[in-house]
Amino acid sequence: MKEEDISRILEQEEESIRKQCDDIIRVKPDLVFTEKGVSDLAQHFLLKAGITAIRRLKKTDNNRLARVCGARIVNDTTDLRESDVGTEADLFEITKIADEYYTYVTSPTTTACTICLRGPSKDVINEVERNLQDSLHVVRNIMLNPRLVPGGGALEMALAQAITEKGKSMEGVRQWPYKAIARALERHSRSFHELLFKTVVETRFASLLLYAQNTLRVLTIGPGVLMELQENWLTCGSWISGIL
Repeated sequence: MKEEDISRILEQEEESIRKQCDDIIRVKPDLVFTEKGVSDLAQHFLLKAGITAIRRLKKTDNNRLARVCGARIVNDTTDLRESDVGTEADLFEITKIADEYYTYVTSPTTTACTICLRGPSKDVINEVERNLQDSLHVVRNIMLNPRLVPGGGALEMALAQAITEKGKSMEGVRQWPYKAIARALERHSRSFHELLFKTVVETRFASLLLYAQNTLRVLTIGPGVLMELQENWLTCGSWISGIL
């Protein structure tokens, strides 16, 4: 390949980069985010136009960022329109934390956000991330179905009682599965009872007596006291009847 051919290739590359940058500059954005790299020449053209470029984003982050900004992701610069530019973000900043730089984009009308997790090791961060995911799922479920059930073994005991009563309506060996499931649930509730200062037999008998009286209560861990649930909690009776 001759030197003239190499020069021509470089000129074509520069012309292509300039055209792509002109397409971007034409819609007048302040920020450009891309999942790919940005060449030095493209950075030069964008800098002259007063445009900041953030490169090598993850696809998932890019999708979330588009939701925050109200922008549309475009794969070809020739398809760019002014309506594709997001205008819902009100703040952009880059902050250095330890040895790394972090980019923040905020919006008062956003429906997405980023939670930054930091820790001494990858294992710790993974554990925190799993706990955070579980917490987010709990919040999501409460938003979709805003009802609660009690803890402390109360739910398991109520289920055991309901299943036992259901089993009494069966005959012969058909009762056995109901009895087995009820005993398993009572065994789960027993582990909570063992944490109380009262004896297991005494506490379990008191719980069975309360449920037999159709009174929903929850066990407090520590003092060994049976407390009534608040009235605005979902009663296990109505919840269980829907299952059975």
